[in-house]
Amino acid sequence: MHTPSTYFLFASLLATLPTVVSPAPTPDPEAQKLADPKYGPIPGQSRLYSDYRGKAAPFPGNITSPILPTESGDPDPDDQVWQNLLAAEWAIFNFYQQGVEAFNTSSFVKAGFLNTTYDRIAEIRDNEAGHLRIFQNEISNKSVKPGACKYEYPFEDPTSYLALTTFLEVASMAFLTGLVQEPKSEAARGAMVAIATVESRHETWSLADVWGANPFSGPSDTVFPYANQILDMTNVFIVPGSCPPENPQYPNPNQHLPPLSAASGTKSIAPGAEVSFNFTSPTDQPKFNDTKSYYAVFFHAVGNVSVPIDVSDWKTGDLVNVTIPTDFEEKGVIITVLADEPGAPELETVVAGPSILLQQPTAIGLLLA
Repeated sequence: MHTPSTYFLFASLLATLPTVVSPAPTPDPEAQKLADPKYGPIPGQSRLYSDYRGKAAPFPGNITSPILPTESGDPDPDDQVWQNLLAAEWAIFNFYQQGVEAFNTSSFVKAGFLNTTYDRIAEIRDNEAGHLRIFQNEISNKSVKPGACKYEYPFEDPTSYLALTTFLEVASMAFLTGLVQEPKSEAARGAMVAIATVESRHETWSLADVWGANPFSGPSDTVFPYANQILDMTNVFIVPGSCPPENPQYPNPNQHLPPLSAASGTKSIAPGAEVSFNFTSPTDQPKFNDTKSYYAVFFHAVGNVSVPIDVSDWKTGDLVNVTIPTDFEEKGVIITVLADEPGAPELETVVAGPSILLQQPTAIGLLLA
């Protein structure tokens, strides 16, 4: 039994021991130069972000470390929104960089695509490099500017690569319609709209030139209010454990919702079709409350339609069957979530999803659903 004097002696001895302190992150000197917005080629002034055609990653995509804060103080009000966007942009840029490195002009020509396809992929890669720099500059020097992770994409040939291109461009438009609602600054919202119009051009090229589809989505693209739920879908492309430890959580905040997709063998995702949705992660399944009602909420254009679903006897591994509303025009994308209130009026009402159902071209929509 320890006496009080023994206890205090032991405590005093502990106090003399050196304290173990985690070392502060060591900044990458090259990355820290990017804290100066005037460093390197400037988007809108340099043709690097349009005309570069080299295989090597263009600036700033060739400097992948995070940029650590160079000023003290509280983050600017919109820093978190731009951090989310920059982290997402690293994934998009890397996808196009991988395409530039993996293929050449003849790769796409031999696969039956136009001889301008590779050049467009390289040009989009350049545009995305410009987005990296714009987003870095939008984050104040009081916050971490996220660096790149390592990414793996499920393409095996030019055709599967271009199909994934279409999905990523459609997803970009979908999350930007929600993300543009988040900034507190009018200037930030304007900058995001300017980026969204460029992404719309990329999507139009993919639909029209690659697939020969009508790129018009009707009078409005689909507005989805919860951008981070779509951003979370890109985590599937990130190699686990590969992100710089200094990076903030991505996306932030993250609900970690069960992922949702159309089941294998789905014949149609058009309005009026019956679709079976499954939850693609065995370790991340929804939890339905017997005292609540649930709905499949379909977002299209500027509105949404809710369809009641029966999950009273649902168990892990079961599908959720629902008919896509006939109200919608068969254009653009339909974004689906499961929610415990009609219309999913609040973030917390969403319990699974989202799933992006591309309406045109039909074959690619089915492939990606």
